[in-house]
Amino acid sequence: MTSPSSQARSRNALSRFQLFPFAALSASYFAHIGFFNPYLPLWLKELGLSITLIGLLTAVQAATRVLAPYGWGWLSDHTGERVKLLRFCAGAALICSAGLLVEGGVLWIAFVLLLMFIHTSAMMPMSEAALAHLVSTDQGFDSRRYGRVRLWGSLGFLVTVFVAGAWFEVQGMLSFPVWAVCSLLALNLSVWCLPNRKEAILQDEARPPVMAVLRQRSVQWFFASVFFHVLSHIGIYVFFSLYLDELGYSKTMIGVLWAVSVAAEIVWFFTQSRWLPAFSLSTWMFICSVAMVLRMVLTTWAADVLWALLFAQILHALTFATHHTACIALLSHHFPGRLRGRGQALFASIGYGVTGVLGALCGGALSDLYGLSSVYACSIATALLACVSAWQCKRQHAKH
Repeated sequence: MTSPSSQARSRNALSRFQLFPFAALSASYFAHIGFFNPYLPLWLKELGLSITLIGLLTAVQAATRVLAPYGWGWLSDHTGERVKLLRFCAGAALICSAGLLVEGGVLWIAFVLLLMFIHTSAMMPMSEAALAHLVSTDQGFDSRRYGRVRLWGSLGFLVTVFVAGAWFEVQGMLSFPVWAVCSLLALNLSVWCLPNRKEAILQDEARPPVMAVLRQRSVQWFFASVFFHVLSHIGIYVFFSLYLDELGYSKTMIGVLWAVSVAAEIVWFFTQSRWLPAFSLSTWMFICSVAMVLRMVLTTWAADVLWALLFAQILHALTFATHHTACIALLSHHFPGRLRGRGQALFASIGYGVTGVLGALCGGALSDLYGLSSVYACSIATALLACVSAWQCKRQHAKH
């Protein structure tokens, strides 16, 4: 008969074995994001499009995140077939990306991006839900294991953002569509390495009460904080490469500055189990929002000073990595079991869907009227709203 201690060791070993494919998926997915998101605006600029049109086209990705993740999340929660759905989405995105190789106008590019993003926008919420389930124990969310997996995504991003920057500096931006196809091919290879395990669906958990969770004040303030915090980040995600290009930074240096931010998040993900216990998760969200205010101030008024911009990029360890881990852990707390997929989907929709549309469209309009620096000036205000929301979230959590 197997002892409880040996059973626990067996479960731990099995969990470690199961984490490797998720690390590969994270690395390949963010390797794709690492070149696609920073350099898509520069490719569109190379095609001769205005900043307004660039803002509209980059908003397509955010628009798909408003509804698509929740639809896929609902389907994965009700079928338990997260891996099969991930494989379908990866394959469909690869086929759609071939459309970028075809010369076409703005409407054609928008159509191809729409089809691509409908599928890629769903992948991370489903993957995060499966991973959160794997690293959660009776003692709660295991931030150490989560961080060790998630850092591979940061490494994938780091490699491609740096290599792609150097490549595009020498070869130009016209090879961007080929990079898109190749990176999605790598993503397809990794997603087929995932263990194809269907999550059990208990009959009494088939229709868990989502609205009951959303009516909780702590959850409402949590999503408000996420909304304003990520909205502050949209200027980095959408316009940062254009901003640096306008300031005279080379494409290689643009890649370096992106790489610095990702290197900072890698250090955090690797060591976060040491620092997270120092404060509650809601307190960390408040700290992250304060750091966001400082980052946006430096990016707005000191971007022409390299050391100040480097420091602002290092703050990415707090404004993204710490914030992301705290959010995933809180989501696992508020949306357990059969709610997990929809909780992750709401996080993607509210945090990266609605904010992405508003940020890209409004940011493009602001840039045309007042210049790109105005986007980051507005981000200071939204970061302050994130601070207020995070503080209220912290107060609500303290009551329970």
